[in-house]
Amino acid sequence: MVPPIRIVLADDHGVVRAGLRLLLDADAGFEVVAEAADVDGALRAVLGYKPDVLVLDLNMPGAQTSLEALPAIAERSAETKTVILTMQEDPEYARRALRAGALGYVLKDAADTELVEAVRRAAEGGIYLNPALGARLAMTPEHSASPPDNLSDREAEVLTLIALGNTNAEIGEQLFLSVRTVETHRAHIQQKLGRSTRADLVRYALDHDLLKGA
Repeated sequence: MVPPIRIVLADDHGVVRAGLRLLLDADAGFEVVAEAADVDGALRAVLGYKPDVLVLDLNMPGAQTSLEALPAIAERSAETKTVILTMQEDPEYARRALRAGALGYVLKDAADTELVEAVRRAAEGGIYLNPALGARLAMTPEHSASPPDNLSDREAEVLTLIALGNTNAEIGEQLFLSVRTVETHRAHIQQKLGRSTRADLVRYALDHDLLKGA
């Protein structure tokens, strides 16, 4: 049998933690191994349990902020992926979270429908962003520099949406393209970059700051 995805749940509100735990425990593929009520507790839990995924509230008390703690989390447990849980709908917060190393950004008011998918995708090394927020990020890029590695502007847009976790069909809907056209763009991107998997494309987009203004 496939072992469950081991999760540390960190939120400073006990009622919220209880609700989220019920949600996650309802999935047989998950196991919540610990809870934390502040950033320091989250760091201790990560060190002690080395979970697959840390679900981390963006605004929690502690000696440092949740985003400031992400490098320490990666240092203490390199295999632990972080999903940020927040009320903040400002795209700038999502951008900062992704750049700091988070692989998921879920709004609390959508947690009941999105958190399970975000945790599962993060555990696999993929990125999950609230769909509406992801669309806002991807459709308002900064064009201060040309896309790297001879990518066209459209290919850079498609790559950004891939990195944000969208399917080919979802990319087509957002850019008003057919699925076949998206597939063609994706094939060209993979050929130009010499990368074939979604994980490789996500890493490339992060390494080349394609999400900085996305």
